[in-house]
Amino acid sequence: MEKMVIREWAEADRPREKLLLHGRRSVSDAELLAILIGSGNRNESAVELCKRLLGSVNHNLLRLSKLEVNDLCQFRGIGEAKAISIIAALELGRRRQDFQEEVRDILNSSKLAFQYLKDQLQDLPHEEFWAIYLNTGCKAIDRQMISRGGQDFTPVDIRIILRYALSNKAHSIILAHNHPSGTLRASEPDKQLTKKIVQAAQLMDIQVLDHLIFTDSGYLSFKDEGLL
Repeated sequence: MEKMVIREWAEADRPREKLLLHGRRSVSDAELLAILIGSGNRNESAVELCKRLLGSVNHNLLRLSKLEVNDLCQFRGIGEAKAISIIAALELGRRRQDFQEEVRDILNSSKLAFQYLKDQLQDLPHEEFWAIYLNTGCKAIDRQMISRGGQDFTPVDIRIILRYALSNKAHSIILAHNHPSGTLRASEPDKQLTKKIVQAAQLMDIQVLDHLIFTDSGYLSFKDEGLL
């Protein structure tokens, strides 16, 4: 019976398409290996070959990771290049375990947000506008400079702020900009801009937690001042 190659399968059953459509957790170990090696042999698809490979180590990835190139090349359809790809992928998985998950700062007060961003916004001769992106636990995911301007003004594109929020899957945002003049007061344009950002973010179910104004000597919090 002639084998059916992967490209002839229903799209939802192809390993690459399955991963794209349903996520990495939906793909079996054999399918992940099949993605790595790309093709099987004359009688087996890549998935069938990888199932047989995994069966030889009792479906134990730890045992598979101990195989050398020569061991893997004993399987018809796996040459040196494919064997090296498998070994490299498993070695990356091993090295991944050497790293602990990054500890993220919890920014649940204006003081903590100020400390988190002060190195970026103090002692500048020009204005910069930044946004901090947070998850549901108020932990910082990312921070981005949105714009840079002159001594008393910087243009802000709200679309850029929200684009970063969506790409980071952020639950909330803290806004921040500096006043090189040293004036620790929210101007009318500052208030209007904040209002526009809050309204735009609400449409995407994203909350603006605060807007901080930095000077070299301190900060003002919209939330603490009842301006938000």
